[in-house]
Amino acid sequence: MDDFDALYEILSDPETMAHYPSPYDADGTVRWLKWSLDNYQKYGFGLWAIELKSSGKFIGDCGITMQDIDGQNLPEIGYHINKNYWRQGYAKEAAKAVRDWTFKNTSFDEVYSYMTYTNIASYSTAASVGMKRIKEYNDQHDTLHYVYRLTKPDWAMLHE
Repeated sequence: MDDFDALYEILSDPETMAHYPSPYDADGTVRWLKWSLDNYQKYGFGLWAIELKSSGKFIGDCGITMQDIDGQNLPEIGYHINKNYWRQGYAKEAAKAVRDWTFKNTSFDEVYSYMTYTNIASYSTAASVGMKRIKEYNDQHDTLHYVYRLTKPDWAMLHE
């Protein structure tokens, strides 16, 4: 909960949340934090704070969560970065760390990322950590989404 203010700055920003149905208000941000903490209780993993090494400043979150992706409950690498720190490689660095941690510390043989088809930054990040687009689907709001996946064998080949 100590990260509320910094996370609220991210989740309430219309530009950052352009690929969500709407930005989050204060109550939505509290629900996000509680959901994140609940994931650790349920699954033993969840979202991590992304902090600048130089100062410890919170600039986003990234982690592995279980998500409904086209009707399947799948492990997803997700990320949000404060827009003041976009295009500096932080999402890629964090997603790589989460990807590696997941394959080393869980029994998952695959990890996913999904996003609206307009979220170029998100699918570029997914591709940059070795994921490949495997499908497209329309959600309940008829919004087109892309699904990216990386298998454990393909991840292992990245390290050869």
